[in-house]
Amino acid sequence: MRIGMIGLGRMGSNMARRLLRGGHAVIAWDRSSEAVAAVVAEGATGAASVDDVVARLEAPRAVWVMLPAGAPTEETVRALGERLGAGDVVVDGGNSWFQDDARRARLLAERGVRLLDVGTSGGVWGIERGYCLMVGGDRAAYERLEPAFRTLAPGRAAAPPTPGVPARGGTAEEGYLHCGPPGAGHFVKMVHNGIEYGLMQAYAEGFDLLRNASSPALPEDRRYDLDVAAIAELWRRGSVVGSWLLDLAAAALARDPRLDGFEGRVDDSGEGRWTIQAAIEEAVPVDVLAAALFARFRSRRDHTFAEKLLSALRAGFGGHREAAPGGGRTP
Repeated sequence: MRIGMIGLGRMGSNMARRLLRGGHAVIAWDRSSEAVAAVVAEGATGAASVDDVVARLEAPRAVWVMLPAGAPTEETVRALGERLGAGDVVVDGGNSWFQDDARRARLLAERGVRLLDVGTSGGVWGIERGYCLMVGGDRAAYERLEPAFRTLAPGRAAAPPTPGVPARGGTAEEGYLHCGPPGAGHFVKMVHNGIEYGLMQAYAEGFDLLRNASSPALPEDRRYDLDVAAIAELWRRGSVVGSWLLDLAAAALARDPRLDGFEGRVDDSGEGRWTIQAAIEEAVPVDVLAAALFARFRSRRDHTFAEKLLSALRAGFGGHREAAPGGGRTP
């Protein structure tokens, strides 16, 4: 199918490449002409503006927006709503707040335009591993874009069927799912990222314990000089705590056992806060997820080995750079 892609950062550019490799035609635009040129070199058609993206697509159009949550996405979706018409679809694949999706969907519907909110997980590795896609919005629009979702998703071969459970016959085993009406996709992704915070924090604290097992504060006969990189590699084999995050931890520790390349300032991109807010509204206790979020706040004041591993994990799966003092980014 023919699809527009607006936003060619770490995720957007690789998603455009995966779509191209799957035989789709991609009309790509980004404020960075270098980012556009990079995907054009791999087969995309470059566009000079939002207007140009729309002009190069035939109705019914589909435009995928892969931009940071907040003003960049808001402004772009609004601009597309003014340019698209009945039957066209806007896909928000970023990490927008799910309540914004419901509002935007209502505004676009006034012009007959449909919004699909697609929570997208896969980070910088998604181009090869595939992306887990959590979709909310109009069912008919979702079905029309299924060829693109199927290309972007990992496919059934990514994981064996759950033992003892009959095949569902849906798309979850392929790596994409229609979760419900507008906002449902990003709600599921928000909770996904809240859980991710908790998992990362558990690994970080556990490896901090291992690293400090040789502390002079301990009795001499209870001090252990442990090779944390080797232990991470060990746990990848047969352990019940094995996961892709552990794979990333093992890789980071193998490269830099002391994690000296990380300061330990851990940013949060919003989903963790929104998850806690939703928990308050639903009166659901989320002790671990809340503690993981607060640990990130603490990391901007005091940095431990745990925070360094958190930074290393975020760099591993998403290419995230550490937040600099004052809220900027380290170079």
